[in-house]
Amino acid sequence: MASPADPSERVRGNQGMDYRERITIEPGKRSGKPCIRGMRITVSDVLDYLASGMSEDEILAEFPDLERDDIRAALAFAAERERRLMSVPSA
Repeated sequence: MASPADPSERVRGNQGMDYRERITIEPGKRSGKPCIRGMRITVSDVLDYLASGMSEDEILAEFPDLERDDIRAALAFAAERERRLMSVPSA
């Protein structure tokens, strides 16, 4: 079993969210972009709504099929992807 420091095993954010239960990637859906529970709502859609200033409650009201944990899973997925990006050394 890999240690918690192993990035390939680190999928839980600070709140213990395991995004793998909610984020799906299907080649034929939304051009293979990560989606929420197989729906046509992408992780980037959710992030864009949050970045535009929408609250979680507003997003949930606008998209009744979404659940609060879907929003948290999108954030956890984005955080994990950010951690995996290579750092660019300063010149």
